[in-house]
Amino acid sequence: MHKARIVALAAGAGLLAAASMSATPAVTAATAVATASPAIVSPWLRIEPGVVRLAVTDRAGPFTTAQCAKTLGIACYQPTQVRLAYHLGALYKHKPGVTGKGTTIVIVDSFGSPTIRHDLAVFDKQYGFPAPPSFKIVTPAGKIPAFDPGNSDMVGWASETTIDVQYAHALAPGANILLVETPVSETEGVTGFPQIVKAEQWVLKHHLGDVISQSFSATERTFTNFAQLKPLRAAYIEAAADHVTVLAASGDSGAADVGLDESAYYLHPVTSWPDSDPLVTAVGGTQLRRGAAAFTSVAWNDTYNKATNEYFDGNSGPAPFASGGGKSIFFGRPAYQNGVKSVVGARRGVPDISMSGACDGAVDTYTTFGGQPTGWSLICGTSEATPEFAAIVALADQVAGHPLGLINPALYALSAKRAPGIVDVISGNNTVSFFQGAGNKRDTVNGFATRHGYDLVTGVGTINAPLFVHELAGR
Repeated sequence: MHKARIVALAAGAGLLAAASMSATPAVTAATAVATASPAIVSPWLRIEPGVVRLAVTDRAGPFTTAQCAKTLGIACYQPTQVRLAYHLGALYKHKPGVTGKGTTIVIVDSFGSPTIRHDLAVFDKQYGFPAPPSFKIVTPAGKIPAFDPGNSDMVGWASETTIDVQYAHALAPGANILLVETPVSETEGVTGFPQIVKAEQWVLKHHLGDVISQSFSATERTFTNFAQLKPLRAAYIEAAADHVTVLAASGDSGAADVGLDESAYYLHPVTSWPDSDPLVTAVGGTQLRRGAAAFTSVAWNDTYNKATNEYFDGNSGPAPFASGGGKSIFFGRPAYQNGVKSVVGARRGVPDISMSGACDGAVDTYTTFGGQPTGWSLICGTSEATPEFAAIVALADQVAGHPLGLINPALYALSAKRAPGIVDVISGNNTVSFFQGAGNKRDTVNGFATRHGYDLVTGVGTINAPLFVHELAGR
C-alpha cells in the first residue's frame, strides 16, 4: 500500500528520537525480491511504514519556499502556489467562476483522521479559502476503530486523509467533499480492498459522487493471479457504467515496487493496481520548478536527491522516491492506448497523466490528530498528485454540466491532437536505486524515460488548467 511521503517540520528546539525499521525475513530468489536490511537513521528521523517525517516541535505556521530552501535545501510550496503553477486563478475568476460548484469529490481512505474537520478549517483560514459547500464523512463498510496515536498505520492513514482532503479542496474550493472511511487497512493485496470495494459500491448505489480519488495501490505481483484481483474490480465496472470518474495514484517507487512484506523491493520493473486498471485513470507525479516568470514541470524522481534521502534514512541515498509507471501484467492494451502502441506494446501502460508530487517540492498540510507533532508539515508523492487531479476533474465536470465518467479516451485523444491544455513533460525518468539485502547491496531498477507525447513516467504529461478543463469538458 502506498501512502504519502511525509516530512513534518517545526521551528524550535528538541528532536524526536529515531525509530529504525526492523529487518525482514529472507525470501527466495525465485520471488525476484530482495530482502531489506534495517534502515540506518539519524537522530532527526522517525520512520514509519510508508511515512517519512522529520519532526521538531512548535511550528507555528506553514513553511515558505524560501524557508525550505534555506533550512532543508529543497523546495516546498503552499496551496496558493500550486494554484498558480496550474493557472487556476483564471478559472476561479471566470464568470461564472469555475470552482467545482455542484460537483462532489469522493475521497476513500482507511480509518480517516479524527481531526480532519478541524484541520481543514485551520488550513482554509490560513490561506483564505472558503469552507467546502458540504463536507460529509461516511463509513459504509463498518464502524471505524478508535484512533490510536501509537498505531503507526492509523497515523499514516490520517496523514493520507489530510493531504487528500486539503488539496482536493484547495484546487476545487467550490466542490463538495465526501470522505469515505473504511475500518481495515489495505495491505498489499491481502486485506482491505474488499472493504474499499463495498464502500465505493455504496457510494455509487446512492449516486453520491462525480469523481473518486484513491491514493493507494498494491503491487500487481502481490496478487496470486487475475482471479484473485477480478472481484475487486466490481466498483470500477459500476463507476464506468454510472459515468463516475475513478482516479488512483501510480505509486511512489518509480519502476520498482514492494512485495507483500511492504519493505523488500522487486528487482525488475513492476507496476501496481488499481491504477493499472483500464477503467481507472492513473495519476503520476511531476516536480514543479519555479522560474522567474512561471512554473515548469519535469518528471518526479528524488532517488538521487541527497537532501530528500537524508530525511528518509539518514544517508545521502539513493532511495526510491519517483513517479510510478510501467506496464501491467494483468491488463492488455486498452483501445484508447492504441495510439501509443509503440510505448506500451500489448499491455496497459501507466500512468495516464501527472500532477505535482515531488518531495523536492513538497506541499504544506496541517494536522492535530496525534502520533506526530501538531501543526504544519510537508507531504509529497502521488498521494498529493491524485487529489489535485480529482479537483481538476471536478472543475471539468462543472463546465460540462455533468459527470464525465471514464476520461481516459479523452485524455489520449487530446494528447494525439496536441491540445494546448496538455503540457508535455520531456525531462526525467523513473529509474530508481536503493540499498537492501543482507549485505546492504545497492540495486537499481531501470525504468523508463520521458519523451515527446506519452511515456511510462508522466503519461500524456501534465496540464494548463484553464485550457485543459474546457478541453476535457468538450467545450
